[in-house]
Amino acid sequence: MKSRTRNRMRRKALLAGILTLALTAVGMGPASAADTIRFGDASWDSIQVHNRIAGFILKHGYGYDVDYLPGETAPLVTGLMRGDVDVYMESWTENIQDMYDKGIKDGSIIDLGSNYPDSWQGWLVPSYVVKGDAERGIEPMAPDLKSVKDLPKHWELFKDPENPSKGRFYNSIPGWKVTSINEQKIKAYGLEETYNVFLPGSDAALSGSMVAAYEKGEPWLGYYWAPTWVLGKLDMTPLKEPPYDEKVWESTKACAFPSVQVNILVHSDLPERAPEAVGFLKKYETTTAVNNKVLAYMQEEKADTEEAARWFLENYRDLWISWVSEEAAGKVLAALK
Repeated sequence: MKSRTRNRMRRKALLAGILTLALTAVGMGPASAADTIRFGDASWDSIQVHNRIAGFILKHGYGYDVDYLPGETAPLVTGLMRGDVDVYMESWTENIQDMYDKGIKDGSIIDLGSNYPDSWQGWLVPSYVVKGDAERGIEPMAPDLKSVKDLPKHWELFKDPENPSKGRFYNSIPGWKVTSINEQKIKAYGLEETYNVFLPGSDAALSGSMVAAYEKGEPWLGYYWAPTWVLGKLDMTPLKEPPYDEKVWESTKACAFPSVQVNILVHSDLPERAPEAVGFLKKYETTTAVNNKVLAYMQEEKADTEEAARWFLENYRDLWISWVSEEAAGKVLAALK
């Protein structure tokens, strides 16, 4: 009896295995790894939102399974080169130049072009400092403040509360490369005599100082970058610097920051595996202003990245519909409902 029972169980297991293989072969079984598009899910908000925007469109518009692989830049780009990651939505190419060059040269990475072509970093002040704000009853404080060259004559406007003999410049975070770059710029622009450099302890402290001054209608001068929620929320005016010049940058830093490419990268086998996905991703492009608004929505509404992606899809329909086929657009719109 035990022998017969064992034989029946073996036959059932064999039939179940054959059925599973048959269903998979005709596309009815569970999705394989080849059917899944894997996004490198780095640790900052904007790339995670882009992953979920693209993931939502690929899943609901084109029928792909998607997965988000958490990690930091170097291991994720290494994974992209190996084929463990399929898509990396924000390359910040100059920050990974050696890895990028290697991947492009050996053919493991394909660059699909810009996600947003106008990323920015630099020095800025609240716009009401220059233009005033009639709604808030704020008169212009320095209407002639246009450039870093104008800062010496306006140091008293940005007076350092801890050392009132100079103005205060809010630098970036200790340990960041850009912090030392800003210190070089202070020297190169001859601002050491009129400004102290203040180092906030964290990004939260830096953005918090800007928000606190803005809410009070007070002057503020410092460094920041975009896309970020704070520049989506506040009306800030960048100060002009001499145009970027490679020789000047390498010697004194007395010019604007170089532009940074923020591109969409894919593993080299994705065009063959998922041609519709690659066709869509080639058309995918946003702007820094759009990213600022999405990140500001996240901060104001305490939204997570999936909620922010849906907010984008609902509020920027004309933009993303231009990236996809008419059929896919209809499916995505239906899924949003």
